[in-house]
Amino acid sequence: MLTSLQNPLVKQIRQLHQSKGRREQQLFLVEGTHLLEEACRRNYPLITVCCTPEWQEKHKYLSELVSQKSQRIELVSARVLSSLATTVNPDGVVAIAPQKPTNCLKITSLGIALDKIQDPGNLGTIIRTATATNIDGLWLSTDTVDLHHPKVVRASAGVWFQLPMAISKDLKTEVLELQSQGLQIIATVPNSNINYWEIDLRKPTLIVLGNEGSGISKDLIDFADYSVKIPLSNGVESLNVAISTAIILYEVQRQRQT
Repeated sequence: MLTSLQNPLVKQIRQLHQSKGRREQQLFLVEGTHLLEEACRRNYPLITVCCTPEWQEKHKYLSELVSQKSQRIELVSARVLSSLATTVNPDGVVAIAPQKPTNCLKITSLGIALDKIQDPGNLGTIIRTATATNIDGLWLSTDTVDLHHPKVVRASAGVWFQLPMAISKDLKTEVLELQSQGLQIIATVPNSNINYWEIDLRKPTLIVLGNEGSGISKDLIDFADYSVKIPLSNGVESLNVAISTAIILYEVQRQRQT
């Protein structure tokens, strides 16, 4: 059992707490029983699983499953496990996995493009809502928060492993390509005179949402077929971007189901 915080494996995994370490190793953290279960359910490859003896005893079936699916499994002390996790009260297991390929994505019916989203909780929640509403996939600009950030993965409640996602070095080019393929481009802005429900969202659609503070880049707005707003009461300047995403995606669902 690993008990030393100076162990090379422990040091390697701790480096994945930071974006630099994740980028250099091309790995990320899978923390907790639920995320590990979802990774196994989706047959997502696992490299190393670290767990406490107590966790192994409590989750015998999952422990046996990950021992078959991962390249390596290590028993660690509670102190070491706590140092490996980014959560305050880890539940006894942390794994590392290869990063998801993010260079290819096909959208034919409904997709989202995110421009410079900065909060990992927002991105994780958007991924969760997007999966619940059955979108084709999610494009992200390179200056959006790290897709493999531990908070992003946790906030997605496990569906991170399910939703197709890609990172674009030039989001405008991707948007224009989808537009040329027949998708209507809907930009969300605060000052439009068109409400989001006034657009025919039954058509193939790409919804573009922007940074929590500055919104969507002007060049993306300029290329949109429609700019729409979510109307707000006086005194309310804006909605959380994850909330805005949910409102519009469920309007898409409503229109397409009726």
